[in-house]
Amino acid sequence: MKSSCNFYELSANGLVKEAIFLKSNNFDVRPKDTLINMIVIHSISLPPNKFGGTFIEDFFTNKLLTNKNPYFKKIKDLKVSSHFLIKRTGKLLQFVSCRDRAWHAGKSNWKNNSNCNDFSIGIELEGSDLIPFEDIQYMKLINLLKCLCKSYPINDIVGHNQIAPERKTDPGPFFNWDLINAENLHG
Repeated sequence: MKSSCNFYELSANGLVKEAIFLKSNNFDVRPKDTLINMIVIHSISLPPNKFGGTFIEDFFTNKLLTNKNPYFKKIKDLKVSSHFLIKRTGKLLQFVSCRDRAWHAGKSNWKNNSNCNDFSIGIELEGSDLIPFEDIQYMKLINLLKCLCKSYPINDIVGHNQIAPERKTDPGPFFNWDLINAENLHG
């Protein structure tokens, strides 16, 4: 799989111009003078292992209707978000400005730094631990990573499972880390 060399463009207000912006209220201000130097890759499907629809978007924007699926009653009180979501179709959505702290990592630690939300950007891929991701998702992800690495001093790109190994498994065993390398991001 080959990524196109079209870069996304990050605006001064922290929004990727090519993304569809759906504002989430589940964010706050990053601690003062925080250096954004990490990207956390996640996967999500709502309900679990089902794709399509707008349930993820509804969840991140606090509009998820609990009567649509019994699982939704379990998560109805959670207030979470991510900066970005890449759907299985390749559709790119943004919920929180990169300048702000999205609530994607939860209790987390990386290189002896806790609360990874403070210094990271969260990217969700519509997916699960049970099946591979789509090529179009990787293409969009690589272009988004190029944009973010150009805009911020990113030192680490990690999975949610790496910063919260006791709690999380995503992006899962089918995520192809070989596609996320320096050549792809800086070439």
